[in-house]
Amino acid sequence: MIPNTKHFFTVFIFLLSIGLQSQSKSTDIEKTVYPPYANQLGYNLGESKRFVCYGANDDTPFKLINTATSEVVFEGRILNFEGWFCDYNPVETTDEFIIEVEGHGQSVPFSIQPHLMELASSKLAYDFFVDARGFNDLSNYEISEIYSGGPTRDCGAFGLETIFEILQYASNPALFDNWKTELGDDQVADLIDLILWHAEFAYKFVDYNGPVKKRHGTLGYQGQPRMNYDYWNHLDQLAVVCAAYHSFLKPYLSQEKYQKYRKVCLDNWEAYDRHKVVRFWTYSTKWVDQGFQEFNEMGNAYGQSVFRNLFMYYNELNEAGGQPEKFLQWAKEGATDIIKNWDFDNPRHMWWIRNAEHITPQALAYFLMMAPEHAPEGTKEKLSAWGLHIRQKSNNFWKYRTHSEKEWAHPKTKELGGAPALGGSLFAVGHLLNDPELRALGWAQTDFVFGVNPVGTHLSNKSDDRVAIGGYWKGVEKGWPQSHPHGFGELGKVRGTLDGSPLDSQFPIAEKIEVIEGSNEGRDFGKNAYATEGWGISNRGWQATLSFSTLGSQSLDIYNRKRSQKIQKAKIGDKIIIQLKAALNLDSNLKDKGWVMVNDGKNTEKIEVTETDLNSGVFTAEFKIPKATENSKLEVSYGFLGFEKKTTLEIHE
Repeated sequence: MIPNTKHFFTVFIFLLSIGLQSQSKSTDIEKTVYPPYANQLGYNLGESKRFVCYGANDDTPFKLINTATSEVVFEGRILNFEGWFCDYNPVETTDEFIIEVEGHGQSVPFSIQPHLMELASSKLAYDFFVDARGFNDLSNYEISEIYSGGPTRDCGAFGLETIFEILQYASNPALFDNWKTELGDDQVADLIDLILWHAEFAYKFVDYNGPVKKRHGTLGYQGQPRMNYDYWNHLDQLAVVCAAYHSFLKPYLSQEKYQKYRKVCLDNWEAYDRHKVVRFWTYSTKWVDQGFQEFNEMGNAYGQSVFRNLFMYYNELNEAGGQPEKFLQWAKEGATDIIKNWDFDNPRHMWWIRNAEHITPQALAYFLMMAPEHAPEGTKEKLSAWGLHIRQKSNNFWKYRTHSEKEWAHPKTKELGGAPALGGSLFAVGHLLNDPELRALGWAQTDFVFGVNPVGTHLSNKSDDRVAIGGYWKGVEKGWPQSHPHGFGELGKVRGTLDGSPLDSQFPIAEKIEVIEGSNEGRDFGKNAYATEGWGISNRGWQATLSFSTLGSQSLDIYNRKRSQKIQKAKIGDKIIIQLKAALNLDSNLKDKGWVMVNDGKNTEKIEVTETDLNSGVFTAEFKIPKATENSKLEVSYGFLGFEKKTTLEIHE
């Protein structure tokens, strides 16, 4: 249940006087009148909804106006530059809305729709990785010609793309079956084809340690021979493919190829040190994190060992003669290390590792999703402590996780590892702790991505090139004001690229920002919004946010035939209604379709579900109970690899 407006006011009002709040009410607010900054795309029905109007005095009235009818549909008052309209949930309209604040004008128009954010962003999230591959043809792949090696041309194997592509598919699989025309033979979901492409890349270069075009540093333990390319991470990506084989990839991946992937993991797992937490492994020459790093965004993320060992545990659990116990033990050791040693006050465990920061809380949370009965003692408590820390650090009207008491963000380099990825961590932890306030804070991070930030724009540059190839969010008016399309990754024409995030000098509010395209060299960071060129691991964090957002918005239930009551028991021959709520309502003018899996103890069958009404986001199917199963139970499920929604029906004569 999402907290109502009054609840949010109660939660935040007692904190208004601490942290960076006093900094926000400077004399600058008297010089410029700022409009309300809303999420330019819009808001999910039934979820948290907020905007920021910098400079608006407390108790200033605001109105929510339907642009089609000019009707005022909601009224409220500003508190601490924020306005909330969580309680407004128009079920039967596709109209757009604007926010009007007395004395400050109007926001851009936006929508309020079921599953709006996921539906508008999910394809773009993996489109990025389709477009950003170095070479499409693996037989002619020139890894030495790619910026940092790797499958994605702006990063090496540290990108871990395959892990987050698989988690994205697992979180809402029927959605991705709608898109089959860009890769492969038009018979398989493009996201599946992309996963298989990345798997084959990892296998092909599993022991590559040759030259790359450019790398900011080397890899390997301090005092030992250095590696130029992080080929060890290819095992992490093959491990998740092996897990997915037993979950949903069997129809698309041959047994022979799967066994090759599995064998190379088993043969090299301990030799590559994939069984343990690895510290001080990356030597960086980048000014922002120069020297040996305990953890780093470029090859060694804190929590990565938990992910990879859980994937191998699941794989071996499903293999006759497998050895799941040792991988489970290694996963537990990695999780225990996080519980004991993850220091929220150590920047090298947090924002200093930038784009890799999201992996730590998400990996620990994933243990509770994947194998909750085996999670080490203290797992939930550590996640709860992290949640409290993030609440404290985001105690400001932007709901932005700040660096310190004196600094909002980094003064020189973009922090795309922040808000775009932090939302996913908050969604995961909020779900596991049943904490709606953490979920609401997660939505505030996605609002930040779409324009509720000091610059007032989406974090992706809205270039003509991207719009022309369907690579931008429909309905978003203002994109990031600067671009750098011809950097190492050549990401100017890559769909869904995130380009920048406000620097410290843009907080608490950005003044006039220059619009610049090209290099960032010699720029005055106080006068521009700074874009490099995007980065694959920035988009990876955004992809993770989209995946974990589904945890609190999808549901699966069984009803009687009249759909008037949820049921837990039924007789053989009874007709039941299976109901799925998920982000599958792609076309607001059609009743969309999806599917669920039904297992009667002997066979698993895919059952089609149909939307109950236009754009409802609720899908149903009538199902007749077959003959009694071995266990006299019927299991219905949706999703895979820890993202499953399951419900069980007891069957009797």
